[in-house]
Amino acid sequence: MHLPYPQHHRSNHARRWLAALAATLLTVGGSAACSSDDGPERSVDAFLAGWRSGDLHSVGLVNPTGSKLPAADVSREIKELSGELAATPPALTRRGEPKITANVATVGIRVEWTLPGETRWAYDRELRLTHGDDDQWQVIWEPRVLHEQLTDGDRLGLRRDSAPRAGLLDAAGQPIVTPRPVVRVGVQPSEVTDIKKLVKDLDAAFKAIRPALIPAVDLTDLPKRVAEAEPGAFVEAVSLRAEAYRQIKPRIHELPGTKFIDDKLNLAPTREFARALLGSVDPAQADDLTKHPDRYVAGDLVGHGGLQGRYDERLRGAPGLTVLVEHPAEGGKVEPTGTELFHREPQPGQALKTTLDVTAQTAADGALRAEPRRSALVAVRISDGAVLAVSNGPGPAGENLAFTAQVPPGSTFKMVSALGLLDKGAVTLDGPVNCPKTFTTDGRSFKNSDNFVLGSVPFRTDFAKSCNTAFAALAPKLGGDGLATAGRSLGLEGQWDLGTDAFTGKVSTGGSAAEQAAASFGQGTTLVSPLAMAGATAAVARGRFEQPKLVLDPAPAKPAAAGEQLKPESVEALRTMMREVVTTGTGSALKDVPGGAVYGKTGTAEYDNNPAHTHAWFVGWRGDVAFAVFVEQGGASTASAVPIAERFLRALPAR
Repeated sequence: MHLPYPQHHRSNHARRWLAALAATLLTVGGSAACSSDDGPERSVDAFLAGWRSGDLHSVGLVNPTGSKLPAADVSREIKELSGELAATPPALTRRGEPKITANVATVGIRVEWTLPGETRWAYDRELRLTHGDDDQWQVIWEPRVLHEQLTDGDRLGLRRDSAPRAGLLDAAGQPIVTPRPVVRVGVQPSEVTDIKKLVKDLDAAFKAIRPALIPAVDLTDLPKRVAEAEPGAFVEAVSLRAEAYRQIKPRIHELPGTKFIDDKLNLAPTREFARALLGSVDPAQADDLTKHPDRYVAGDLVGHGGLQGRYDERLRGAPGLTVLVEHPAEGGKVEPTGTELFHREPQPGQALKTTLDVTAQTAADGALRAEPRRSALVAVRISDGAVLAVSNGPGPAGENLAFTAQVPPGSTFKMVSALGLLDKGAVTLDGPVNCPKTFTTDGRSFKNSDNFVLGSVPFRTDFAKSCNTAFAALAPKLGGDGLATAGRSLGLEGQWDLGTDAFTGKVSTGGSAAEQAAASFGQGTTLVSPLAMAGATAAVARGRFEQPKLVLDPAPAKPAAAGEQLKPESVEALRTMMREVVTTGTGSALKDVPGGAVYGKTGTAEYDNNPAHTHAWFVGWRGDVAFAVFVEQGGASTASAVPIAERFLRALPAR
């Protein structure tokens, strides 16, 4: 049978077992790792921190032969090896446990660079350390630490390959901006006989182009550029659309020194085509490069203003990026070695689809072309709220007044006041409402344009002839918030989301009796934009408000909800009166416009304390198209806004 050990035998056995275990642990520790207190981890972490900061003085450094290296020399070499990536040091982390053989430790590290466009390039390296005579772990430095394919004198280079820029699409899904023929007009220095005369002749020819080039061609620096160029160089003066060039070809083609190159550029159908809304695409400017050094480089195409600017990141996509090894060449230059360390293909931009209709936009731009004052025209499809045209004048330059202007609506707002009065039962089409020469309330006197008087006439006549005094007298029947309520039922003051900035109006509410009287015919504190009035007009024609829509893809996040149905009896009476504005009232210049019945309301809006200073308006619709016309400081609407509306409707096929 098995007998237990005597007590002294058990004690001796336990001591022998513990001694063997201790020896085993010491052996394992010597071949795998020391504790973190005396192991290489602390030196590794200090090296990684110094790599990023550029200060390695707290780290012992040696080369592969064991010779000590000055910290400053290694910091400088790391920066030189990093090349074009030196300005953005990588994120560095220690990975796993160190492996130690004799007096050499090997530690894994993760190197993660952030390239332009937040692109990540990461890889793993091994860092070797040696245990020195001073009992400290020293980093063995060589270029391979930074990347395995780097040697002395190499550096990292970065190549960017531009991505194809996506286009803005019209309602049919077709690109608005496409390659179109242009002629590059330039000068060859060796053939110029009289630079001053040449500049004078070119300037006169460019100014003769119609419609006028806005901004005008600036030739101020042409003599200097010609003088500094090589004799056979082509010094470009301007690129002209083919149709503009043909206008002046006989004047400039034979001028001594002129040269011409046929080319194609991505352009909209015309120079004016919705320019303020769409914006432009131009080579990166100094401001772009300063504000976004990680996004753009010289030569990149950048969207400026309008939809091109707002959606630039989507449209331009992401450039292709290649990290490659470069090596010194003669003359202090560097040249690629052909070794690529990282590559990402260009990511094409995504198109932006809009509701714009080329025919309607062209008609709107043409209608404003002859107007020298700042002006705007917005057209909206009644059936679905699609914005068909957004035009701003004069020319292609300037801000998007059509969407962002904040101006008084003048008598076009009688459309809103009339709806409020009809909803309250305060008026009927044929009920008599006096139209005196003047009306005074709260110490303020109101009058009609040209001081006309109608006397007691049906309300529909007051509306058609745009009687201010009649509406001022009716203001108390709207109450303190009646006008704002009517305006909101047509979408004014709403939170619209069209995919771009837009002012939806601010309607006067409350206030003194004089303020309410002024607000009843679009004065006072009420402010609108042409888009807001086009949307309200479309709501009258449709019978309920539906937010105008412009950008379809990407779809706006929070479009306004559709409004409730307007009272049928009120809106039908209002439509009748707006038709009579054209047939017998202030908009009669439009009664013979072809394509169907035109409905509308004229408006003249005072914008300061001088009654002679007025903006001009016209709002209306024909068929399925509602629109608003605004002319800044346009005077009488019948002399400015109404003729623009007529040109627009005559150019626009009936819908």
